[in-house]
Amino acid sequence: MIKENLSNEKKGINIAAIAKKLLKDELGLVIILVLLITIFQIQSNYFLVTKNLLNITRQISINLIVAVGMTCVILIGEIDLSVGSMAALVGVVSAYVINITGSIFLGVTAGLLMGATMGLINGLLTVYGKIQSFIVTLAMMQITRGLALLITSGKPISNLKEKFDFFGAGYVGVIPVSSLIAIGIFLIAFMFLNKTKHGIYIKSIGASREAAKLSAISVNLYRVLTFVVSGLMAAVGGIIVTSRLLSAQPTASDGLEMNVIAAVILGGSSLNGGIGTIVGTLLGAVIIGVINNGMNLMGVSAFFQQIIRGLIILIAVLIKSKEK
Repeated sequence: MIKENLSNEKKGINIAAIAKKLLKDELGLVIILVLLITIFQIQSNYFLVTKNLLNITRQISINLIVAVGMTCVILIGEIDLSVGSMAALVGVVSAYVINITGSIFLGVTAGLLMGATMGLINGLLTVYGKIQSFIVTLAMMQITRGLALLITSGKPISNLKEKFDFFGAGYVGVIPVSSLIAIGIFLIAFMFLNKTKHGIYIKSIGASREAAKLSAISVNLYRVLTFVVSGLMAAVGGIIVTSRLLSAQPTASDGLEMNVIAAVILGGSSLNGGIGTIVGTLLGAVIIGVINNGMNLMGVSAFFQQIIRGLIILIAVLIKSKEK
């Protein structure tokens, strides 16, 4: 009996070790992804249909775009909780400008400037105001959501130009435009973080600010700029959401920050900074997207889906903390 128990215990340890290994590198994430696809295909023959796969890429696109910015922020050792509310405010501002001026270009430009400005404020308050980014972005989350509701009086802005739906609902061939935008941003981020000295600086700052300062790296400048990038990516996500709905909803993108943080952490990034890859973030976003789509096909309630997403974050963080 003792031998049997010991044997079972060893099996348990081995299973835990295998689980850690699976989440430690990107190959493990690929294996998890394949397993999930297999399970959902068994549950629903509709899962691997081309139309559904294209639908998944479109659903993933917004999370991936915003997760690119979040990856930079987390790599440098900070966090941004305001991306969902910022995306909603950007959508409202873009729609408002489009309706006033009749120009899609001006509306998109105004939205991008709004996102970058909100990100800049987050960065300045965190770095030079010496307030924890968790507190700053939590406050910004409330402020931007409140502004979106105030501008619209809680009502959606509609009657936008039909051509504006190109970003969120348009296609190039059979590929959704939003997916192409996400792929483009991902490739730029990959090159930036892996092929330029600035990407190395960001990881170095996240690993040790003091060491980075001794290496003459402009630590504060990079910390502020990562928040600007995060705000800009939230703006792109907000514009795509508004374009897809052809309407600006002040309550849009609620919970986006949780999906994005889950994708980044699941992708292997450490909340302490310095550790993580953009490829891991891509895989994390795809896994979250596949889980969401698969649960919808299986008829799992939205409330239960939130619980599952929360559990995913907890398990990923727990495994990462055990590795240390």
